[in-house]
Amino acid sequence: MVELALIIPTFNERQNVEPLLQLLDKALSGIRWEVIFVDDDSTDNTAGMVRSISSVRPNVRVLQRIGRRGLSSACVEGMLATSAPYLAVMDADLQHDETLLPHMLDALKREQLDIVIGSRAVQGGSMGEFSAERQMLSNLGRRLSAMVCRTTVLDPMSGFFMLDRRYFEEVVHRLSGISFKILVDLLASATRPVRLKELPYTFRSRLHGESKLDSTNLLEYLFLLADKTVGEYLPVRYAMFVLAGFCGAVLHVFVLWFLFSVQHLTFDVAQVCATASAMVVNFFVNNLTTFRDKRLKGWRLVTGLIWFLMACSVGGAASVAVASFVYRAGFSWLIASALGLVVGSVWNYTVTSFFTWRQSARKKKVLAASKYALAGQHKDVVPQVDR
Repeated sequence: MVELALIIPTFNERQNVEPLLQLLDKALSGIRWEVIFVDDDSTDNTAGMVRSISSVRPNVRVLQRIGRRGLSSACVEGMLATSAPYLAVMDADLQHDETLLPHMLDALKREQLDIVIGSRAVQGGSMGEFSAERQMLSNLGRRLSAMVCRTTVLDPMSGFFMLDRRYFEEVVHRLSGISFKILVDLLASATRPVRLKELPYTFRSRLHGESKLDSTNLLEYLFLLADKTVGEYLPVRYAMFVLAGFCGAVLHVFVLWFLFSVQHLTFDVAQVCATASAMVVNFFVNNLTTFRDKRLKGWRLVTGLIWFLMACSVGGAASVAVASFVYRAGFSWLIASALGLVVGSVWNYTVTSFFTWRQSARKKKVLAASKYALAGQHKDVVPQVDR
């Protein structure tokens, strides 16, 4: 029976797989373990390489996901795919110290803990060659996490930790699966004080590949925190949609003011132009944030914009109609415009959630499955389509 399962999310980590397995073989000698690489359909065929290795190493497995992305959700799916009583999460980029794993496992069992964290913040730990900017962002995230975590922890932003399966099963149905900081999600989903311990380690420099962090990761983290605070009352994706809509609203008000007050166009014409401008801005902001896991690119971005404008045309028409009615009723143009935006936003979110991005994502999955089904003998890719 496997005692420890390592969950390793990957995207374009082909060069790191074999070196990592060699390090794990040495560090986990004497422990019954398996490793599950959860790959988000890497373009460098990371999944195919792991699958080839698994044909001769039964303790190496791969879970290839097609049509969906996200580190947190990848970790959750990997944990659900094993029956091991102890679960560890680490990156494939060789930056986490694998020699700490036996000590983490020993602490979990001996002290009956829920989670043991590989920490860069306790005495003896270090962020290594982290840039000043990365350290600043990590410290900011640590301070923000204190609002939702159920216990005191010095390095909640760590991506290197081990937990007892019983604790995972206790919180799994409350997990948000948002952002790339699964540890914060696990801690914030507890309904009781978490029994944890932090063990020091030094964060290494990446040898191969590139960091997956980008400008939207901070937004995703903020959305995770929002979901843990108000998610019970307001769907987080709708909150993201509303926040993106704020960007369009700012442009809407500016265009309306400029055309109506400066250019002296009729209110109806100014409102139509302002609404159209806001719709275009909303599409691009939502594509980068709200629906980042279904992000449209290339030609699909153009067709997606067309579908978005068509889908939102009814919402836009309702917005114009309501705003015009309220304005003619004697209210100020600002109040009229705001009420129109509220009516339009509810329609737009409902339609785009179930039509624009969902349709595009479904097309992508079906095309991928069809492509590899037609290939017939392709051994490195297993089509997996969400239902």
